[in-house]
Order: sequence, then structure tokens, then C-alpha cells
Amino acid sequence: PLAVAAAADLAVSALNPSLDSWDQAPAATALETALLAELAELVGYDRRRAAGVLTSGGTESNLMGLMLARDQKLDGIVELDGIPAGVRPCILASEVAHFSVQRAAALLGLGERSVIGVPVDRRLRMLPEELERAMAEASWSGRTPIAVVATAGTTDTGAVDPLHAAADLAGRYGAWLHVDAAYGGGALLSDRLAPLLDGTARADSVSLDWHKLGWQPAAAGVFLVRRAETYVSLARRAEYLNPVDDERAGYPSLLGRSLRTTRRADAFKLAVTLRTLGREGLGRLVDACHELALAAAAAVHAEPALELHTEPELTVLLFRYRPPGLTDEAAIDEVNGRLRRLLLRTGRA
Repeated sequence: PLAVAAAADLAVSALNPSLDSWDQAPAATALETALLAELAELVGYDRRRAAGVLTSGGTESNLMGLMLARDQKLDGIVELDGIPAGVRPCILASEVAHFSVQRAAALLGLGERSVIGVPVDRRLRMLPEELERAMAEASWSGRTPIAVVATAGTTDTGAVDPLHAAADLAGRYGAWLHVDAAYGGGALLSDRLAPLLDGTARADSVSLDWHKLGWQPAAAGVFLVRRAETYVSLARRAEYLNPVDDERAGYPSLLGRSLRTTRRADAFKLAVTLRTLGREGLGRLVDACHELALAAAAAVHAEPALELHTEPELTVLLFRYRPPGLTDEAAIDEVNGRLRRLLLRTGRA
């Protein structure tokens, strides 16, 4: 993490505010609200209509996105005791989407089998024609597509799904579009790479995580929704935290924005970093990492014993060693597994 972010995080630890009520964290409540408005604009949302919260990371953000999708798309169907028999909601995501999508489906009572994996191309990007086919087949079989999860920066390769195509299909079938940009969201800081995420502003919700291409101490996740009113199912009232008369008097609470009650003031380190470096400064760091990935890819191309998986899209590079004369794929994988464990054991490369 950046030194300035670590220093800000230390200050938060010393002051120890908790964002479950205004009186415990007045400055932090105002700061988080202002920061999220700025990040909403970075994504392409209207800051006056958007809403969000700082999260523990991409997993929590993805859970929130799919929870709001369930509540919005099954409004009037979901009962207090859960989803009634006969209702078969499903979620569509690429075959290489983050495992937290399945985990969220399980936690939400939909079951992991409600997640339909959509085939990907060689670069591990979701195929639009396969998404269209999967959504049509789900509808024909009596299932209700409630959400499409498009990944902007897969964990393994940094691949970005076709966001506009995903938005078009989600709109056609009345599904919520959630963009998991926990990794790739950092591209929004770079003028060079931001076009890769064109279409993110059409999403109903977005996951970002600045402990990746934001150089923040964990936790630094961000969850945003395009329309604040879609947050309605998270609203809660606790007299000791957010009494009605306090809120009417101008002391707002963020309790209804989060799945958690006690929360650290994680917005502070992000705000300090942005004040210090700005988008331009952070964008230079993103570009430097991208250039390193491209240089490493060129080095791999120049070495006959190494094989590149795909050209780097963001800052992730995948390659393997091909021992001379060895053609069996399983044997090549086994050699690379042993090499990897050798590096882990020795700590040297």
C-alpha cells in the first residue's frame, strides 16, 4: 500500500470511529458520503441519484449486488420465510467469474445451482451469443433470470466481459446487471485503459476494490448502485443508532447502506490518497503496471522455452515453462506445478 494510505489507516485505527451511527462518526459519515459521490462519477453514474457503501472487499460487494437484484426482481414474490416453491430464479455469469457469485447465491437462499456459467473465449471473456442462448434457454424452461454478472477484470487473466452486450441482454430479459470490477475498476483511473470499462455506467450495481489497483491497505472495497431507491430492502431502524427525529433534524445515518453494523472509516485512507495523488497520479501508477505487464509479455515471447497464455489486458500476466521435447499437456502442467512450489518454498526466482 501507499505510505500515505497506510498513515491514514493508522489514524483511523487510533481514533476508532464506527460508521453505524452519526454520533459515533460524524466526520467519517460526511467523508464517506462525499467520497462515494466522487467514485460514482468515476464509474459514470449520476452522483445525485447513486448510492453506495465501503465494504470489506469484492466478495461482500458481490453479495450486496445480488441481494438487491433478488429483492428488486422478485419483489412481491419473496415471502418472509424465503422464496416460495415453484419460483426458480437464476443468475448468469461467465464460467470464470469470481467464486463469490456462487457463494452469494447460496447465502441468499437461491442455491449455488442457480448460477448458470456462460462459456468464454480464448481470452476468458464471456461470449455474448452464449449469454443470449443461456438466458433464452432459462426462460423457456420456466426459470427467471434475475441477474447478469459481468466481470471487468477476471482474477486470473484480467479479462473484461462485453459490458454493453451484457447490459443489452439484461435489459431485454428484465434482469439486474451487476459489474464485478473489483480488479478492473482500477482501469478507470487511467485515460489509456478506462475505455476497456466502457458500459459500466449501464450497470445497476458495481463492485470496486482499491486494495488492488488503488494501493490501499485492506479493506478498501466499494459497492455502488446507479439508483439509490434500489437500496430500500436494506433500510433498518434502531432507536439507539438512527432514531427518526435525529435524521429529520439533519443527522443522517449510513446504517441502511451496509450489511454490517460496526464499520471502520475506510473512506479516510481513500480520500487522503485521492487528495494527495488525484486520479492523474493514481492513473500513472496503473499505467506503469500495465507497461510492466506488456514488457514481461514481450520477454516471454522472446524466450522459446516459455509460453504466454494471452496478451495482458490489464496488469496480470500468465505464462508457463515448456520443457524441450515434452509435449504431453498433463506432464507440462505437473512440471510447472513443481516449479511453482519450488518458488514458494525458496522464496527466490
